[in-house]
Amino acid sequence: MDTHDALIRQEFTKQADAYASNPTIVDSDWSGRLVESLGPTSDDRVLEVATGPGYVALAFATVAREVVGVDLTDAPLAVARRNQADRGVTNVSFQSADAKALPWPDGSFDIVVCRLAFHHFESPARVLAEMVRVCCDGGKVAVEDMIASEQAVGADYYNRWERLRDPSHVSALSLGQLVSLYRDAELEIAGLRLEERTQDVERWLRTTETASDTGEKIRRLIRDDARRQISGTPIFDDLEGRLCFSHRMVTIVGLKRGEDAIAMSDDVTHPAAGEDDADPEEQ
Repeated sequence: MDTHDALIRQEFTKQADAYASNPTIVDSDWSGRLVESLGPTSDDRVLEVATGPGYVALAFATVAREVVGVDLTDAPLAVARRNQADRGVTNVSFQSADAKALPWPDGSFDIVVCRLAFHHFESPARVLAEMVRVCCDGGKVAVEDMIASEQAVGADYYNRWERLRDPSHVSALSLGQLVSLYRDAELEIAGLRLEERTQDVERWLRTTETASDTGEKIRRLIRDDARRQISGTPIFDDLEGRLCFSHRMVTIVGLKRGEDAIAMSDDVTHPAAGEDDADPEEQ
């Protein structure tokens, strides 16, 4: 078993129920906005990668013909199936799968989506390539995740306190890095939305059952971040005096072009000998 995969399973087995009850995760309006940004039809087949408790998959099921949610860890899949049963939804299925090697042929889905998981992937480009592979030509690929600073020092500091809380956190990417992943995967960016999601630090630490000494170190790092403005993360005390911060979030929707379109773009970028544009003075 891959060492990092084992760490993900360990962490999300431990926090499955607490994660599923986090108000940010449960928020149906948030899931609804993701569905709206992708505009599924009643004929569409949707795949959600790293489905966790299944809230996104269940939101898509209100519109799409069929939805499949996959996750590496059994515990959140059990929560997802309970949520499905509670809602009486019949056009969703949940199963175990590795995001790095999805078990479907090319072009199996109209929409492929992943929310709040890319910061856990050691190889996000590989995961995105798999998402693109199983998406049909003309289909949509969406990633929604927290983002880090464009500045390396700020991103490193932010990811440091995220990793202390959850060792399965690898790295939140910057917006620029995510856009570059889409470019390299030959996806046409069709939509991009930025927003912030507030976290109560104490609830956030309880979700991962963070040890008290580690929690105290994280609080010091966050307070220091607030004073020195290192990572660009909005950090504040709420009206009741609780330490809070805002995850800066991005939703990126990409359109998968067909092979003909890719071939045409290659022809334009690399014209055959003698096919360059004529000199304007000769026209």
